Amino acid sequence: MLNITPDTGEFLAVLVKATGARRILEIGTSNGYSTLWLADAVAEVDGAVTTIEIAHAKIEMARANFARAGVDARITLLEGDAGTMLANLFDASFDLLFLDSKRDAYLDWWPDIRRVLRPGGLLVVDNATSHADEMAAFTAAVRADAGFTTSLVPVGKGEFLAVKA
Repeated sequence: MLNITPDTGEFLAVLVKATGARRILEIGTSNGYSTLWLADAVAEVDGAVTTIEIAHAKIEMARANFARAGVDARITLLEGDAGTMLANLFDASFDLLFLDSKRDAYLDWWPDIRRVLRPGGLLVVDNATSHADEMAAFTAAVRADAGFTTSLVPVGKGEFLAVKA
Protein backbone atom coordinates (compact mmCIF):
# COMPACT_ATOMS: atom_id res chain seq x y z
CA MET A 1 0.00 0.00 0.00
CA LEU A 2 1.52 3.30 -1.06
CA ASN A 3 0.66 6.21 1.19
CA ILE A 4 1.68 9.83 1.32
CA THR A 5 4.80 10.48 3.37
CA PRO A 6 4.40 11.77 6.95
CA ASP A 7 5.85 15.15 5.94
CA THR A 8 3.23 15.35 3.17
CA GLY A 9 0.55 14.66 5.79
CA GLU A 10 1.89 17.50 7.92
CA PHE A 11 2.02 19.74 4.85
CA LEU A 12 -1.62 18.93 4.00
CA ALA A 13 -2.66 19.76 7.56
CA VAL A 14 -0.85 23.10 7.36
CA LEU A 15 -2.51 23.90 4.01
CA VAL A 16 -5.97 23.05 5.36
CA LYS A 17 -5.47 25.24 8.41
CA ALA A 18 -3.80 28.11 6.54
CA THR A 19 -6.55 28.29 3.93
CA GLY A 20 -9.41 27.77 6.40
CA ALA A 21 -10.71 24.96 4.20
CA ARG A 22 -13.91 23.41 5.54
CA ARG A 23 -15.03 21.35 2.54
CA ILE A 24 -12.36 19.00 1.26
CA LEU A 25 -12.50 16.53 -1.61
CA GLU A 26 -9.92 13.77 -1.83
CA ILE A 27 -9.67 11.61 -4.93
CA GLY A 28 -7.85 8.39 -4.14
CA THR A 29 -8.61 7.29 -0.57
CA SER A 30 -6.50 4.13 -0.57
CA ASN A 31 -6.37 2.92 3.05
CA GLY A 32 -7.30 6.36 4.36
CA TYR A 33 -3.93 7.57 5.67
CA SER A 34 -4.07 10.94 3.88
CA THR A 35 -7.77 11.24 4.70
CA LEU A 36 -6.94 11.00 8.40
CA TRP A 37 -4.57 13.96 8.11
CA LEU A 38 -7.23 15.98 6.28
CA ALA A 39 -10.04 15.05 8.69
CA ASP A 40 -7.94 15.91 11.71
CA ALA A 41 -7.03 19.30 10.21
CA VAL A 42 -10.66 20.29 9.48
CA ALA A 43 -11.85 19.34 12.97
CA GLU A 44 -11.02 22.80 14.36
CA VAL A 45 -13.44 24.45 11.93
CA ASP A 46 -16.07 21.70 12.07
CA GLY A 47 -15.29 20.84 8.45
CA ALA A 48 -15.71 17.64 6.49
CA VAL A 49 -13.86 15.48 3.99
CA THR A 50 -15.45 13.72 1.04
CA THR A 51 -13.18 11.03 -0.35
CA ILE A 52 -13.54 8.85 -3.45
CA GLU A 53 -12.12 5.35 -3.94
CA ILE A 54 -12.95 2.65 -6.47
CA ALA A 55 -11.19 -0.37 -4.92
CA HIS A 56 -13.51 -2.13 -2.46
CA ALA A 57 -10.69 -3.73 -0.45
CA LYS A 58 -9.11 -0.31 0.12
CA ILE A 59 -12.48 1.11 1.14
CA GLU A 60 -12.88 -1.53 3.83
CA MET A 61 -9.41 -0.76 5.19
CA ALA A 62 -10.13 2.97 5.12
CA ARG A 63 -13.46 2.62 6.94
CA ALA A 64 -11.79 0.58 9.67
CA ASN A 65 -9.02 3.17 9.99
CA PHE A 66 -11.52 6.04 10.18
CA ALA A 67 -13.52 4.31 12.91
CA ARG A 68 -10.38 3.40 14.86
CA ALA A 69 -9.21 7.03 14.71
CA GLY A 70 -12.65 8.33 15.74
CA VAL A 71 -12.99 10.66 12.75
CA ASP A 72 -15.53 8.71 10.68
CA ALA A 73 -18.28 11.26 11.43
CA ARG A 74 -16.29 13.92 9.53
CA ILE A 75 -15.68 11.73 6.47
CA THR A 76 -17.99 10.77 3.61
CA LEU A 77 -16.48 7.90 1.64
CA LEU A 78 -17.85 7.48 -1.87
CA GLU A 79 -17.25 4.22 -3.71
CA GLY A 80 -16.93 4.41 -7.47
CA ASP A 81 -15.20 5.91 -10.47
CA ALA A 82 -13.79 9.35 -9.69
CA GLY A 83 -14.56 10.72 -13.16
CA THR A 84 -18.22 9.79 -12.84
CA MET A 85 -18.41 11.10 -9.28
CA LEU A 86 -16.73 14.39 -10.20
CA ALA A 87 -19.21 14.97 -13.01
CA ASN A 88 -22.05 14.79 -10.49
CA LEU A 89 -20.65 17.15 -7.85
CA PHE A 90 -21.89 20.72 -7.47
CA ASP A 91 -20.01 23.71 -8.87
CA ALA A 92 -17.67 25.50 -6.43
CA SER A 93 -18.50 22.99 -3.70
CA PHE A 94 -14.96 22.42 -2.34
CA ASP A 95 -12.35 24.63 -0.71
CA LEU A 96 -9.50 22.16 -1.18
CA LEU A 97 -9.09 19.17 -3.46
CA PHE A 98 -6.36 16.58 -2.85
CA LEU A 99 -5.60 14.46 -5.89
CA ASP A 100 -3.73 11.17 -5.42
CA SER A 101 -5.24 8.70 -7.82
CA LYS A 102 -5.01 7.46 -11.40
CA ARG A 103 -2.56 9.97 -12.87
CA ASP A 104 -3.39 9.15 -16.49
CA ALA A 105 -6.98 10.31 -15.87
CA TYR A 106 -6.16 13.72 -14.36
CA LEU A 107 -6.23 15.58 -17.67
CA ASP A 108 -9.67 14.15 -18.50
CA TRP A 109 -10.90 15.14 -15.03
CA TRP A 110 -9.48 18.67 -15.25
CA PRO A 111 -12.70 20.42 -16.43
CA ASP A 112 -14.63 18.96 -13.48
CA ILE A 113 -11.81 19.52 -10.99
CA ARG A 114 -11.75 23.16 -12.09
CA ARG A 115 -15.53 23.39 -11.81
CA VAL A 116 -15.92 21.91 -8.31
CA LEU A 117 -13.22 24.11 -6.74
CA ARG A 118 -14.55 27.38 -5.38
CA PRO A 119 -12.85 30.65 -6.30
CA GLY A 120 -9.82 30.85 -4.02
CA GLY A 121 -9.87 27.06 -3.69
CA LEU A 122 -6.69 25.03 -3.62
CA LEU A 123 -5.79 21.98 -5.68
CA VAL A 124 -3.02 19.79 -4.23
CA VAL A 125 -1.65 17.00 -6.42
CA ASP A 126 0.62 14.31 -4.94
CA ASN A 127 3.57 12.63 -6.70
CA ALA A 128 4.37 15.71 -8.75
CA THR A 129 8.12 15.05 -8.76
CA SER A 130 8.23 11.28 -8.31
CA HIS A 131 5.92 10.75 -11.29
CA ALA A 132 6.48 14.02 -13.16
CA ASP A 133 6.51 12.31 -16.55
CA GLU A 134 3.07 10.77 -15.96
CA MET A 135 1.66 14.15 -14.92
CA ALA A 136 3.39 16.39 -17.47
CA ALA A 137 0.36 16.99 -19.71
CA PHE A 138 -1.89 17.64 -16.72
CA THR A 139 0.45 20.06 -14.95
CA ALA A 140 1.06 21.86 -18.26
CA ALA A 141 -2.70 22.28 -18.75
CA VAL A 142 -3.16 23.66 -15.25
CA ARG A 143 -0.18 26.01 -15.61
CA ALA A 144 -1.60 27.25 -18.94
CA ASP A 145 -4.97 28.03 -17.34
CA ALA A 146 -5.07 31.78 -16.65
CA GLY A 147 -7.56 31.11 -13.85
CA PHE A 148 -4.94 29.36 -11.69
CA THR A 149 -1.69 30.25 -9.97
CA THR A 150 0.61 27.25 -9.52
CA SER A 151 3.68 26.11 -7.64
CA LEU A 152 5.65 22.90 -7.23
CA VAL A 153 6.65 22.20 -3.64
CA PRO A 154 9.42 19.69 -2.86
CA VAL A 155 7.69 17.96 0.05
CA GLY A 156 7.40 14.17 0.10
CA LYS A 157 7.07 12.95 -3.46
CA GLY A 158 6.40 16.49 -4.69
CA GLU A 159 3.20 18.48 -4.30
CA PHE A 160 1.81 20.48 -7.21
CA LEU A 161 -0.35 23.34 -5.93
CA ALA A 162 -2.85 25.39 -7.92
CA VAL A 163 -5.01 28.18 -6.49
CA LYS A 164 -8.15 29.11 -8.39
CA ALA A 165 -8.62 32.84 -9.04
